[in-house]
Amino acid sequence: MSDIDIILNELRKFNKERDWDQFHNGKDLAIGLSVEASELLEAFLWKAPEDASEDKIKEELADVLNYAFQMADRYGLDIKQIMLDKIKRNAEKYPVEKAKGCAKKYNEL
Repeated sequence: MSDIDIILNELRKFNKERDWDQFHNGKDLAIGLSVEASELLEAFLWKAPEDASEDKIKEELADVLNYAFQMADRYGLDIKQIMLDKIKRNAEKYPVEKAKGCAKKYNEL
């Protein structure tokens, strides 16, 4: 069993024990993910990046991943595959010879 499968099984168990699956439709999972991403941003608000609390970052990032994993699971998506596919597409959009050391968007390279 992969690490991803272990995480998904724990999330499923947690939600089933609380009868929360009824609330976890795509829309509400997307909203929850956005809220948690905002809370992650809040860890950096009015601080230099290196001054953000690592504990707060870990807590909020875990919440973001929780919602993202649940959304992938809800839609039957293979997390490993969609991530590898996205990395491949990004590599095509941002070839090393054009993008290395550059923060421009792909259409500006």
